[in-house]
Amino acid sequence: MQTFIMILPQTFYEQDTITVAKRLLGCYLVHLEGEETTLGRIVETEAYLVHDPAAHSFIGKTKRNSVLFGPVGHAYVYFIYGMHYCFNVVTGREGMGEAVLIRALEPLQGMLVMRKRRRRQKLTLLCT
Repeated sequence: MQTFIMILPQTFYEQDTITVAKRLLGCYLVHLEGEETTLGRIVETEAYLVHDPAAHSFIGKTKRNSVLFGPVGHAYVYFIYGMHYCFNVVTGREGMGEAVLIRALEPLQGMLVMRKRRRRQKLTLLCT
């Protein structure tokens, strides 16, 4: 079986944030590290808009959140509750401070690697 992967162009992320959040559903997130490849289908997203008090950009630009105000398509990753890394992609217009959180993936490839990284065995917990 042959698989074709298309990397989304940066212009994809220039759309309004809610549209990007919806259109990312069903897309694949691929991580290549040395000889190891992990892949999952995006099954849950959350849009964070500039006027949302839950958005990290709500208080304005800081050293920690400055990537949110930069070019679209960049990753914004942060550590929360002392236990989770959250992966977001910057969306909208540059300078706006909006992003889409990738909340969950359906793991499709590299589950042994995922289990080792996450220290979990249950498939449904690997990519939440």
